Amino acid sequence: MNIIEVKDLNLWYGANQALKDVNISICANQVTALIGPSGCGKSTFLRTLNRMNDVIEEIHIEGSIIYGQKDIYEKTVDVNALRKEIGMVFQKPNPFAMSIYDNIAFGPRTHGITKKNDIDEIVERSLCAAALWNEVKDRLKKPALGLSGGQQQRLCIARCLAVEPKVILMDEPTSALDPISTGKIEELCEELKKNYTIVIVTHNMQQALRIAEKTAFFLNGELVEYGETEQVFINPLERRTENYITGRFG
Repeated sequence: MNIIEVKDLNLWYGANQALKDVNISICANQVTALIGPSGCGKSTFLRTLNRMNDVIEEIHIEGSIIYGQKDIYEKTVDVNALRKEIGMVFQKPNPFAMSIYDNIAFGPRTHGITKKNDIDEIVERSLCAAALWNEVKDRLKKPALGLSGGQQQRLCIARCLAVEPKVILMDEPTSALDPISTGKIEELCEELKKNYTIVIVTHNMQQALRIAEKTAFFLNGELVEYGETEQVFINPLERRTENYITGRFG
């Protein structure tokens, strides 16, 4: 079942067109990887899915992104409510300068949950879901910035989970991490897709092969190829896809 339908999406930064007629369906409870060389539009595309590009000046978007049977770019859409349902994890871990506990509690409190017992339950559930609870349960009141890089990234995932999203967008979430921490995030994605839909930008093609059911290859703002990951990597339909995957450019 598709959870997001992107139709004829075009995006400009001023006079520069960054996305060109993108059409793609995102399947629920799967990992979809976005690959392509730097500057190809994959991160720009990712940010359109929860309107993170709205904060950029001189941006112009045409086309539609249907989520929950509604175009998310309609003027009546509550962007805060949208970002609660479609959360985001960034390239570099960005925990708030507060305790581990308060990092997780921040979102639920913002959305009106105030009872301590409810917050405690959300904090534990979110940290468990992010495979971090056993590592931090005895130091929840300690600063989040004292965690390792890999732990900080899993904390950011837990913070995203705390507001109960349906979709998690990840923009190169392991690019700043060591191989062991990267492996933990990949294992986490495998577990999370049972309950969430994940769209991940990655420069690591082996990572896409390991964790993604579907892969989309972007080049110069164009969606060149989209399909089952194994098919895209082993038997690509487009010569440009083959050239990128075999290292002839990018």
